[in-house]
Amino acid sequence: MLNAALISPATARLYGLEPHDLVEVLSPYHSQTTVFLLEPHTAIAFKAMAEKAAEDGIQLAICSAYRPFDRQLAIWNAKASGKRAVLDANEQAVDIEGLTDDELVDLILLWSALPGASRHHWGTDIDVFDAKQVTVSELRLVEAEYSHLGPCAKLHHWLITHAEEFGFYFPFQRGKSGVSPEPWHISYFPISQTLLPQFDPLALANLIENSDMLLKGAVLARLETLVDKYVRRIATPRDKLQP
Repeated sequence: MLNAALISPATARLYGLEPHDLVEVLSPYHSQTTVFLLEPHTAIAFKAMAEKAAEDGIQLAICSAYRPFDRQLAIWNAKASGKRAVLDANEQAVDIEGLTDDELVDLILLWSALPGASRHHWGTDIDVFDAKQVTVSELRLVEAEYSHLGPCAKLHHWLITHAEEFGFYFPFQRGKSGVSPEPWHISYFPISQTLLPQFDPLALANLIENSDMLLKGAVLARLETLVDKYVRRIATPRDKLQP
């Protein structure tokens, strides 16, 4: 792991922070050389957790880590323009033609964060899978893959039992977060808990206003409400999932 980049100045301003170092984490589970960026303490904790998981027959792998504003913006615009599927709360694709801007914003936010408001901007939050059971190209990041007989069910059960030992937890849980439950998304609490209280909606509004984000008029018109529901409303480590 090497110092690789800075968390972007635009993202840092949202939290009243100075841009800080991220470190590289090389994935051995991708067909091509793939490097993910993480906050340094998060990277150390993840490495230790992955080593423990390996002892139990699980190849804990990353499929998404730090994500800059521009990448989140591209995801948002692809969904807002119909170039990428928009899913409802039951993970079913929705025909977005005929939806109002507010309806489309609410649908996108079920599974994707506002650009500038994603926890992936911090380098503390990671999407994970079991590379022993499913390849990254096959992975769809849906609940069925992490429950019952899904390929990552064993991993999810293991994380419920052991993630807290390494400082990680699930911020998106059913009934406890505005975002739909994401059993693949874990957060390094010792650092992430310090960032959310510093979030600045005014800085976010300015960032969105000066971007080419689609639907930004609808978003800015009720930004405070959206931030309360989809950014601030999250589960805490005290909210325990059941194995």
